[in-house]
Amino acid sequence: METQCTLKVRTYECDSYKHVNNANYLNYLEFARYEFLKDVGFDYEKAVTLGYGVYIAKIEIEYKKPAFTDDTLVIKSRPVKKGAVSGTIEQNIWRGEDLLIRAKVTWAFVNSKGAPVKIPAEWDVPGLSPEKE
Repeated sequence: METQCTLKVRTYECDSYKHVNNANYLNYLEFARYEFLKDVGFDYEKAVTLGYGVYIAKIEIEYKKPAFTDDTLVIKSRPVKKGAVSGTIEQNIWRGEDLLIRAKVTWAFVNSKGAPVKIPAEWDVPGLSPEKE
């Protein structure tokens, strides 16, 4: 399942080169992952309340083109891998037809001590798994 969300670049997210500072893309991707979890039916707030979490283990980002102030960006997120404890989400940031960012984000489900644990059935929703081709 692919989900998408939209945001607009704010002036303070840009650097002296007048484009979005590379570190701000991490915030964009995080916002989109939270929206992705809601869209696939993962109750993140309840999981946290019960002592669980979804930690990021690795992020790979390819910067293709810059974004600028007032650009409207569309972030598309989809699962590409899932195991019993962790998975990988592919996230692409678009401005119109232009692919700006390609990212792969590896996550792990953790307990209250931050240790990886098997995803309980309540949070092992189908949308976390890649679609069969």
